[in-house]
Amino acid sequence: MAEFDTALDGLNLPYSLDSEQSVLGAVLLDPNCMNDEKVAELKPEHFYLPQHKAIFSTLFGMAQLNKPMDFVTILEELRSSGLYEQAGGKEYLAQLAQTVPSVANVGYYANVVYEKSLIRSLIKAGREIASSAAEGEGTAELLLDAAEQKIYNIRQGQENSDLVMIKDILATETIDHLSALDDPEQRKKLAGIPTGFSDVDSIIGGLNKSDLIIVGARPGMGKTSFILNLARNAAKAGKRVAFFSLEMSRDQLAQRLLSLDSSVGINRLRKGGLTPDEWDRIATAAGELYNAQIFVDESSAITVQQIKAKVRRNKPDVVFIDYLQLLTAVTKSDNRAVQVQEMTRDLKIMAKELAIPVVVCSQLSRAGTGRGVSHIPQLSDLRESGAIEQDADIVIMLHRPGYYTDGSEGEEVDQNAAQVIIAKHRHGETGTVDMYWDGRFARFLTIEKKEYNEY
Repeated sequence: MAEFDTALDGLNLPYSLDSEQSVLGAVLLDPNCMNDEKVAELKPEHFYLPQHKAIFSTLFGMAQLNKPMDFVTILEELRSSGLYEQAGGKEYLAQLAQTVPSVANVGYYANVVYEKSLIRSLIKAGREIASSAAEGEGTAELLLDAAEQKIYNIRQGQENSDLVMIKDILATETIDHLSALDDPEQRKKLAGIPTGFSDVDSIIGGLNKSDLIIVGARPGMGKTSFILNLARNAAKAGKRVAFFSLEMSRDQLAQRLLSLDSSVGINRLRKGGLTPDEWDRIATAAGELYNAQIFVDESSAITVQQIKAKVRRNKPDVVFIDYLQLLTAVTKSDNRAVQVQEMTRDLKIMAKELAIPVVVCSQLSRAGTGRGVSHIPQLSDLRESGAIEQDADIVIMLHRPGYYTDGSEGEEVDQNAAQVIIAKHRHGETGTVDMYWDGRFARFLTIEKKEYNEY
């Protein structure tokens, strides 16, 4: 057998030829080996030699599509996919089947292949980090963020950034996802995080992985209250929630959450002099919140890169940021639109790389307040940059008609009426959901639940 080059930029990369051959040989002898727990964790990129990648890619694809697997069918699959020559041909496959020590030890061989792959990835990442630092590519903070991201990607199994054939994506990801959706229990796990508002969920499908969700509204509309509602509902669903509050202190945030859960007005909490009944409700609410996985950061001057670093370490299921215009830009520019563009791009990248939904509040310009009598917000009202709309997967606008009038001029306006406007939805439909605004406790309710927790 020919010798293989195991060097990258003069640095030897570790791999186990015997283990790679043994995994492939075991599967050729017994296709049921693909169901082994350790073999199931392998992907083609975990193999070092190109011919081994080609062979395992074919085997994996056939297994996922439930195609019959034997020596003849595997050879035909390699020929039809154009990988026959790359895989070493009939002679090399026969050699693999003959040299495997024991099919029973396939799990051990697969684990060695996986471990060697991780070590190679670490070596490559270290070289890239050192090269970027030596060349002075960006600020120290950006370099540190890039380094952390590389290590995080390796830990998450996302280190490979090569071009991938569509058949491999279908075999290793898409088909698995679709199959999982057939299982009710798995469907619950894969579904988006519920917002707690059924009509909103019916449009956007909950808070989904990799989505950047912008909640825009003018001052006083209840942006913070709305995303606190979302955060609390996500926590009730058993999710880990990270809440970055750039405007309010953590104590103020805790008070808002207590008000939401106890139905004791926020003004009552601030002024004190609570009744025994109110204290009982607060005690009950505090007990529930005590067990909620809500993590709060009150840093007032924080960059997206710093948020990303904290999120990587704490691994929440969803991130909330209140609010965009208070974030600190890394780029020192006098053009605020350029800075906002940079931040929204980085927020979208963060959502995609960490595979979590990121919900961000954004101020709207006041220009739209003179738009006729409705004052209904539009996408063009997003303050400071069109990049906000461009980078967002979902844009939600909040509107309360009663905010603009008190009815003193004879107008009949419901002061509790609110609208959640899905103004942009990259993955589906848009629409408007009528809601109930309970100003006493600064919370949004669905229309059918407006009597909820009335005291």
